[in-house]
Amino acid sequence: MKLSREAKVGVMAIFAMVMLYFGFHILKGSDVFSRTHKYHVIYDNIDGLTASNPVLLNGLNVGRVQEIKLLQNRKNHLLVILDVQKGIILPGGTAAVLADGGLLGGKVIHLSMGTKGGALQEGDTLLASKEAGISAVLQEQALPLVTHADSLVKNLSLVVAGFEETGLILNDVLRNYNQTGSSLQGLLAENRSNLLALTSNLNKLSSSLVETEKELKPLLSKTGTLADSLNALRLGETVQGANKTIAELRQILASVESGKGTAGKLIKDETLYNNLDRTVVSLNKLLTNLREHPKRYISISVFGKKDKGPSESPLDTATQIK
Repeated sequence: MKLSREAKVGVMAIFAMVMLYFGFHILKGSDVFSRTHKYHVIYDNIDGLTASNPVLLNGLNVGRVQEIKLLQNRKNHLLVILDVQKGIILPGGTAAVLADGGLLGGKVIHLSMGTKGGALQEGDTLLASKEAGISAVLQEQALPLVTHADSLVKNLSLVVAGFEETGLILNDVLRNYNQTGSSLQGLLAENRSNLLALTSNLNKLSSSLVETEKELKPLLSKTGTLADSLNALRLGETVQGANKTIAELRQILASVESGKGTAGKLIKDETLYNNLDRTVVSLNKLLTNLREHPKRYISISVFGKKDKGPSESPLDTATQIK
């Protein structure tokens, strides 16, 4: 039986449609050649999970995410339908842990086997759980670094502001330094003659000091000779003798002060003073009488005896000793 061209085209179209159907399901992760069990998981957020993402058990791929549905009547939670191989028995309490797929990105679901007795049936709901992925860990670890970096940036800003202020101060210092240099140059230019004269005077002073040193050397040598002469005089013995003489003078003065000896009696005894006072008084009277009546004591008589005056004259107050 010979098929017509139209029949061949129809068979080929049917075959292509069948292949397209199976290929589409294979690409979605559905196993079209073996039976699987479907389980449900409800998440509040799937963090980018898509259909055909793998379902792993201890790192082994045992299924695929078949479908994801939005449950608007349950606060927009998400129903994830898992397609797990028939040979995998899930006990009660098994959890579907949503986690990162690794460094390459994407999401996977890890099956965490429960410990309750009895196996789950197809269509049962697994416990929903999430695992902190690499991005969350990196974000958690990077947050302190970001905080420190922010503080570092602020400190650097303060340092830069300080450098700017320091730069302004340095500019002022350099400007003042330039002004000071200019002033010094002007001062040196104005006082160049004075500086030259000062240098000349210093040179003359140095020459004078050299001459003075030459003149001082003989004087110093003579001073050394004088010191040797003083040492030869035995000043110690001289001082000792002077101390002895001073001690003796102190003893004599003590004796005089106590009224001992002739000198002490002259100073302390009033008898001599009184006798001298009376003698001076008598002598004063005698001299007064002699002045007033000299004929009493010098008698030259030619014609007869004359009046010799009184034998005693009053005391001359002009020479009275108190």
